[in-house]
Amino acid sequence: MTSNMMTVIKKEFTRFFTDKRMVLTTLLMPGLMIYLLYSVMGEGLSSQLENGEFQAKVLVESLPDSIKAMEGQEVPLEFTEASGSQEWEEAKEALADGEGEYHLVACFPENFDELVASYEVSSGQPAPAVEIYYNSSDTKSQSVYTMVTQVLDSYESALANKFDINPGEEGYDLASEEDISAQVFSMMVPMLMMAFLFSGCMAVAPESIAGEKERGTIATLLVTPLKRSHLALGKILSLSVIAILSGLSSFLGTMLSLPKLMGGGEMLKADVYGVKEYGMLLLVILSTVLVIVSVVSIISAFAKNVKEATGWVTPIMIVSMLFGVTSMVESLCKTEPVWFLIPLYNSAQCMNAIFSLNMDVVNIAVTVAANLCYSAIGVVVLTKMFDSEKVMFSK
Repeated sequence: MTSNMMTVIKKEFTRFFTDKRMVLTTLLMPGLMIYLLYSVMGEGLSSQLENGEFQAKVLVESLPDSIKAMEGQEVPLEFTEASGSQEWEEAKEALADGEGEYHLVACFPENFDELVASYEVSSGQPAPAVEIYYNSSDTKSQSVYTMVTQVLDSYESALANKFDINPGEEGYDLASEEDISAQVFSMMVPMLMMAFLFSGCMAVAPESIAGEKERGTIATLLVTPLKRSHLALGKILSLSVIAILSGLSSFLGTMLSLPKLMGGGEMLKADVYGVKEYGMLLLVILSTVLVIVSVVSIISAFAKNVKEATGWVTPIMIVSMLFGVTSMVESLCKTEPVWFLIPLYNSAQCMNAIFSLNMDVVNIAVTVAANLCYSAIGVVVLTKMFDSEKVMFSK
């Protein structure tokens, strides 16, 4: 049995690893492209934030002394008082067209400071109103609008400062760097990992079974004295190894680039996970890949060609990604062991628990055992399909 399976495994490995293009596109390119894509996106976001530190120019009609005094103190704001209503209207029109030198146009009531000082909330009269015009399609105008509203909100609060919230620079956020990293990774990585593993399986399984069926080369294997169960098991094991290598390539690219993408190179750290976490993750990944390869192999054996096999597998891949999304929704994250009998859902939840540093060994054991059982069933079904001439020689 071992020699027969090894023959099939060697055949698959030889077919795959001797094809330089397939090795490049399946093993090297996914991780490299993900790393480059996420890194470039992260650099772009960081540069955009850096470019956001500019001198904001605001044209104001009836500029109060209290607001003028805030110029350049907390935020880089430069207030310019309009020489007249005509200049203010022209600046407003230019801002609407995305042109002009001013990022914001504001209008204060005459004698604003006196009106504010004499206003009583209990009077029931309308409060002094400030009109602020901005262009939300312009990133800088939107940023300046946020700055100015924050300044005015702070000024309004300071007028009746009865108490302070979190004064000083003491750290009031009790979450540690490990907690922050775990939260981000646990929300994003399970979905991405499920997609990567399925992509790796789709890259090799349809070609290995449906491709050989389409070319007629699988008939040579079926007429040999090789047992169909050995052929099915050899196919699944060899394809699983290749799919795992592809998934790990994408996984490494994601883990290395995710801190850059999130703009938290110092906050997001993958070293919060130890040997235990990575060991458990490896068990979950191995068992998950066996299930995915079994499903894709069965579909590939049923399909008449690679194109049809890919078409049938794509909806299942979408379902697996939806299971990965459940890690982002707390109400869909179950902890009872019975839920971990559901294939693919159990893998996503185990990954979520591992990355959130709240893994349950019992649930992981249930997941691995269930996945191995589903894989064994897949081997039996694939064996039956190899025995069926109607299935294997259909055109």
